[in-house]
Formats: sequence, C-alpha cells, structure tokens
Amino acid sequence: MTGLSRRAVSKQLLLALAATAARAAALPKIQRIITHKHTIHSRDYLFVELRTDAGLTGLGEASLPYRVDIVEQAVLWLEPHLKGQPASGIEDQWHRMRLDLSRWRDGSVLMTALASIDLALWDLEGKRLGEPVWRLAGAAAPKPLRVYYSHWDHGLRERSPQGWADWTAKTIAAGWDAVKWVVPRAPTERERIRRTVADLEAVRKAAGDDFDIALEMFETFSVRSALDFARAVAPYRPWFIEEPVLRENPQALGEVAAQSPVPIAAGEGLLLRSDFKALLDARGARILQPDVIHCGGITEFRKIAALGELYGAEICPHMWYGPVAHVASLQAVAAVRNFLAQEWDGESENLFAEITQGTLPRQKSGCVVASSKPGFGLEMDWELLERRFPYQGRRVTPQITPRPQ
Repeated sequence: MTGLSRRAVSKQLLLALAATAARAAALPKIQRIITHKHTIHSRDYLFVELRTDAGLTGLGEASLPYRVDIVEQAVLWLEPHLKGQPASGIEDQWHRMRLDLSRWRDGSVLMTALASIDLALWDLEGKRLGEPVWRLAGAAAPKPLRVYYSHWDHGLRERSPQGWADWTAKTIAAGWDAVKWVVPRAPTERERIRRTVADLEAVRKAAGDDFDIALEMFETFSVRSALDFARAVAPYRPWFIEEPVLRENPQALGEVAAQSPVPIAAGEGLLLRSDFKALLDARGARILQPDVIHCGGITEFRKIAALGELYGAEICPHMWYGPVAHVASLQAVAAVRNFLAQEWDGESENLFAEITQGTLPRQKSGCVVASSKPGFGLEMDWELLERRFPYQGRRVTPQITPRPQ
C-alpha cells in the first residue's frame, strides 16, 4: 500500500469515526421522569413518562398492586442516573440500571421500576426511528394475536347455570373464545371443588368444545388438594390451571404438574430468567406467564420467552394492569415463536380506549392486532385521568376470592 493510499484510508476512517460521533451526539438525551398515579375501579396505577431534550416522550408503567407509592420512589431514584443519558442503547441501559448502580437489585419493587424505564426506552426508540416496537422486536408485520378475557366472572350476574349460560352467550357474541376466572373459596375443600365443577360444567355446556376455559387457583391449594381439584375438573377440558400452589416453590409445582391431567401455568410473580429456569428445571409449568412490567420490561421478557422455547414451554403473558402494560406486552410477543395467548382485561377495554384517546387496540374475533404507529402507538389523556380518577392509595389487598363466613 502506498503512502497516498494509506493517507486516503486514514482519512476515510477519521471521517467515519466523526460521523459516528456526530450521530451519537445527535441522539435524544433523557431529561426527566414524570410519574402519574391514579385509582381506577379500586385498582391503583402508576404510569411513567420519560422525557427527552428533543421533545420525545416514552411511556412506561410501574403498577404494582398496593405498592404504588413504594415503586414510585424507586422510579424517581433512577432519575439522576438517567439524566443526560442517550434515549437509546436499551440493552446497555438495562445492564447499567440493573447491575451497575447497586448490588442490591432484586425484588418486585425494584424490578417493576426498572421495567417501567425499559418500556419507556422501547417506546422512545420506536418514536425516534418512526417504527412500532413490534418491528424493533423482530416481527415482520402486525398480526392477530390471541387474547383471553381475564377475571371473566366479574361480569357474571348470577352464579347459576342460567347466569353462566347468559354471560357465556354474551361473551361469545362479543367475539371472545377464551376466558379465565379465579376459583372462589368455599367453607370446605370438597365444597370448593364441587362448586367449581358445577360452574365449569355450566360454561362448557353453554359454550361447546371450541371455547377455552382457564382457572386461576390463586396459590390457595396444597399439592394434595391441587391434584384432587385437577382430576375433578379434567373431564370438562380446562385449557390450563394457574398457580395451584405457592409460586416460590417450583418443586411443589413440579410435583403437581407431573401428576395433573390438566396443564399447569405459572410465572406471573417471577422476575428474571433465573427464576424461570428454576421453574422449568423443576418441570413446574408447561405454560409460562411472565409479566412485562415486573420481569424487567421487554428486554428481559424476550429472553424469558427464548428460554421457555428451549424447554418446549409456551408463553402466555400475565396482564392485569393499565393500557401501557397491555400494549407493551402485546408488542413484546409479536415475534415470539412459542406465544400461546395474551391475558386481556376485557372488562376495562372500553375505559382503557377512552383514556388513551382511542389508540388502544381492541379485541376482535378473539384476537388483538398491535398498532403500527411509532413506539407503542398510545396517546394518554392525562387531563381526563386527573379529573376522573384521582389517586386514592389503596394499601391492603382485598380478598379477591371470597372466604367462608
């Protein structure tokens, strides 16, 4: 190589480095975090805005039942560590927030705070590039993603065969083909199983065979009683039964799963790949339920899904929060090969559409199609939320499943 050609190559390299530095300098920088707390239908929500010096705003959500005030402080603790950082490089930002700021980094509060920032960064990156998050996550095109109606029995008028039949017919007419409800408590274990079998029989008779029914067991069974329950409901072909025993005990879940005639779903309370690996190694669930706003956001969620695929498990994300969380989860699974279905708050869909100025994607024929607008494609109506849904700060979990008198 001649001296002239070496100088030419050096000049090109310097120009390339200068161009790279210029692009990095031009990236939007994180300016501040704004939090919004609201109480809607007895549930507390925490939404997060990540604002940049370029005028772009990323949306996140950090709703954690009856812990919203604590999570908000964790979110705001991150603010000085984010100011001036580029609103890009999501993987690097995740590693820095999770691993570099403190060795005391675990727990649902800290992981939910981290997840809210991760979601906002994904939303920002989509807006910066003019692309929906699902495209950044690897999907080639928007596609219908199956959803199921969660806490479905909240709309039930009367817990009787006719009540179930009427509610089932209305639900099917609205397009739904899959539902889930929490198994209520009863004075005795036998009575609880007997009532659940009667409810399930009524719904199956009204809906037919092409209607999927899942049952949330709410961690309220022992290994023995969970197996009794599973064997009793099996003739009515439940889609899955969820968290029959304590979520922190993968070995007990594995014992139930090994003998249950009904598939086991679990994972909504797990936070990291390591937690899910322990569950998978114990063969505690065939269906994994990571929650995008608790497991560290989209960045960790996608790795959990990939891990599950190696074990032959399906992904059925947990979701019982606000519109930002719903949409973030939907966008995250768009390119997940082992996706099964997305939990969806059918009861709140109309309200969520209202507070997002009509930008929330809606259920149709049992599926939802994620928006093709940049980022998450959501537009929050903060004035409406402030006016109609002031924050009340509920601090004690109500009994979702009725206890015996």
